[in-house]
Amino acid sequence: VMKTTVVIPTYNERENIGDLVNFILELNIEGLNILVVDDNSPDGTGQIVSDIGKNNPSVNLLTRKKKRGRGFAGIEGFQRACNEGSDYIIEMDGDFSHHPRYIPDFLEKIPCYDMVIGSRFVPGGQDEDRGLYRRIVTTLAGIYIRTFLGINIRDVSSGYRCFKRHVFELVDLEDLISAGPTIVTEILYKARLKNLNMFEIPIIFRDRVRGKTKLDYITLLESLVMVLRLRQMHKKGII
Repeated sequence: VMKTTVVIPTYNERENIGDLVNFILELNIEGLNILVVDDNSPDGTGQIVSDIGKNNPSVNLLTRKKKRGRGFAGIEGFQRACNEGSDYIIEMDGDFSHHPRYIPDFLEKIPCYDMVIGSRFVPGGQDEDRGLYRRIVTTLAGIYIRTFLGINIRDVSSGYRCFKRHVFELVDLEDLISAGPTIVTEILYKARLKNLNMFEIPIIFRDRVRGKTKLDYITLLESLVMVLRLRQMHKKGII
């Protein structure tokens, strides 16, 4: 049985995390573990995960107190999953915008690829509940990232993905420079430079219903700047 770890970075997700973890457990997938990487949320997110973990040894909490941020949390979660011998590693958000019902679809495809991406922009995929302005911004940002970084993937900003462990060995987690959500683009670009085999499966992305979003236009700007930074690093031979 292949060992799979679902890595979920969180900050203030008490309204969602319990239901999300329980939904994943109810999928009843053999060899699957859940690792919630929590940036010491003041709202008690970590306590909810700890309580579930008392009855479910497959549910683990990693509490981070230094260098907070989506990027750092992701890197630490991926390192832990790799060190514990996971064959497959899934990353997803903790707010149900990435619905866990797609996890079996990822696991069905990942044996044939290095990386499987949950995509809003392939047939069957959808970006729901987004206003027109937000959709236009997402589309334009996607064109920009694909063009500048030469990535032949429709949904370049999707943070719902499944990896084989060797992807993280190849992209070298120690060398990643993203503190925040730009980690999604950085890993994708480095995977492309290594000519890794990627596949997109359709997902329906829904904006969170409960809790506050952490994404804003500063995050978007950071992503666009990161694209230029990655390209420069590649030109200089750093990556």
